Order: sequence, then C-alpha cells, then structure tokens
Amino acid sequence: MTGISVIIPCYNAEKTLGRTVDSVLAQSYQNIEIILIDDVSKDGTLTIAREYEAKDSRIRVIAKTENGGVARARNDGVKAAKNDWIAFVDSDDYWAADKLEKQIAAVDADPSAGVVFTGSAFISDEGKMFDYTLSVPERITYNELLSQNLISCSSVLVKKELMERHPMPTDKDIHEDFATWLAVLSECGFAVGINEPLLIYQISSKSKSGNKLYAVKMQWRTYRCAGVGFFKAAKHFIIYAYRSLKKYGSIYKS
Repeated sequence: MTGISVIIPCYNAEKTLGRTVDSVLAQSYQNIEIILIDDVSKDGTLTIAREYEAKDSRIRVIAKTENGGVARARNDGVKAAKNDWIAFVDSDDYWAADKLEKQIAAVDADPSAGVVFTGSAFISDEGKMFDYTLSVPERITYNELLSQNLISCSSVLVKKELMERHPMPTDKDIHEDFATWLAVLSECGFAVGINEPLLIYQISSKSKSGNKLYAVKMQWRTYRCAGVGFFKAAKHFIIYAYRSLKKYGSIYKS
C-alpha cells in the first residue's frame, strides 16, 4: 500500500492548525505520516503541534530554531519524509475526507503520473464559504501551466524524487510553488487533475498572494526565476493577469 508523507509548514497558526491536522487524520486513506514543521511561531502553534504528536505516532514535529520561510520549511519536510509520495497542505487550509484516496486511485490508473492535483473550494478568514469553486483540467502541461497556475500547493500529491530534484526556491519575492511546478512539469511533462473541490483553501488578505498588486509582481519574477524567456513570459503574463482577475472577481462576486 502506497505511503504518503503529509507536510504541514506552520507559522503563527494556532487558530487554524487543529482544523488542518484533523482533516488529514480524517482521511479515508490512512497509510500516512504527518510532518509538522514549526517555523519559530510566536503564538501557541508549537504547543498544539506537540499535543497532536503526543496523541498519534504517525505525527512528527520539526521545531526550527530560525525562521526560514514556507519554502524552506517544505523542503525540510521533504528531506524528513519516509514515504515515496508527498502531499503538502498549509496550516490554514484543509481537505475533503476522500482527497488522498482519490489521488492514489488516479496514480493507480496512470502509473506514469508524477503529480496529481485537485480543484478547490474557498473560505474566508471569518469562516464563510464562497459559492465559487476552482475547476481544473484532467491533465495540464508545462505550457498550459504558464498561463495560469491551476496547481494549488495544498492540493498536490507528488513523487518525493521529483521534489528532491526540484526543491522549492526560497526567494520570498516569487510564487515558490508555481516555480516548482514549472520545474517539475518541465521534467515529467504533465500533471493529472481531479476536477473536484477536495481542497478548501483559505483566502487571507495578509498572505503574500492576498496583496494582488504584489502578487502580480511576484508572478513576473517567478517567470524569470523559472528561466522563461522574456517574450514568452510577457505573452503568458498577459493571459495570467486576465485569468487571475476573472478568477478573483468570480470568488468575491460569489
């Protein structure tokens, strides 16, 4: 039975971490380990993480001594993972109970798949669900991904060996996960999508991507960091900007 290492980076997440971990523990697919990486939180996050570790032998806590950011925390989780498949989930997001089961079924159906991602539902900081859901294609290629990052990090199931070859860049002025998926897809060719909202993604105005102007600048820097040529990057950047405006307009309209 395929083992999955679930990596949860945590920073000042005392209000939401329990919900996230509970959604992982409630998965219908149970051959998992959970790695909680506390990035020197200033609130009660580490205490909560330790409480979960004490209750379930599948949970391990890595308490960092220096804050390094979410990309470095995820990379540390990959290094510590014991299984061949990695699933990421941020400490303010959570999953539908059958997420991992459906992703493993997708891998069984297509053993050549190295990445499986899902659609998303959205929730506000106040706990209000939006009517809008993000749909995803059954398959996405590198060139298709350039125009819109439909691979939400908290929805991903990916082979550990791919993450070892393509660790997340730690530049804080880019979309580190997008840069990673571009690198991964440049190697493996495609990712498999499950068009169901198996991820519930919390929209936070305090996040890097929550500042839309800053997010636009990050997107351009991500193209350049990923080695995309200037004119090709400009073409896909225009498409990205249009689709991003349309996406968030639909979310907030809902």
